[in-house]
Amino acid sequence: MDAQLLAFVAVAAGMVALPGADFTVVVRNALASRRDGLATAVGVAGGLVVHTALAVAGLAAVLVTMPVLFRGVQLLGGAYVLYLGLSGLYAMRRRAAAGSGSGSEEEVTGGTPAGPGRALRQGFLTNALNPKAPVLFLSLLPQFVPDGAAPLPRTLLLASVVVLLALVWFPAVALLVDRLGRWLRRPRAARVIEGGSGSALTALGLVLVAGPLLH
Repeated sequence: MDAQLLAFVAVAAGMVALPGADFTVVVRNALASRRDGLATAVGVAGGLVVHTALAVAGLAAVLVTMPVLFRGVQLLGGAYVLYLGLSGLYAMRRRAAAGSGSGSEEEVTGGTPAGPGRALRQGFLTNALNPKAPVLFLSLLPQFVPDGAAPLPRTLLLASVVVLLALVWFPAVALLVDRLGRWLRRPRAARVIEGGSGSALTALGLVLVAGPLLH
């Protein structure tokens, strides 16, 4: 049995499940509909495929060793996450205004209705533009390549494990959110979740944008 591979699966599972921008976007879109949530989850996995290809091709190393290029990716990714966060906050404010005007407490759709195509794109861009992913792949994957093993096939295997874990975890999150939808889509719960996800994405976007600007 490959002990190193099992150890990598455990570490990678923890990192994939760690709440972040990917998790937040999947939850938010899953509140809109199950299809949107699942499409977002597939988009996140698609972003990981991009990072996998970059890591295997060695382009991630180029990105990390070129500060100007890396900071450009940071700014682009941060700006997109910031946009998603502000969009969520705006949607929450609009929902609150509509709710106070009507006084209705009927179940709402929750989240930001996007449609599967837009949701897929949001998931993909949120992950693909994450500047931390190349660093993660470069720093983590080599630690689990045994001495004497061919680096390329092993790296491809490890990167594929990350993608498969994402394909299990994020659709599971989307389905769970949809299953709890009756409660989560109530006006108050929807506003809290939408406000929380919007605030989290906005804060993360500001950090990602401020990082390269401060250097």
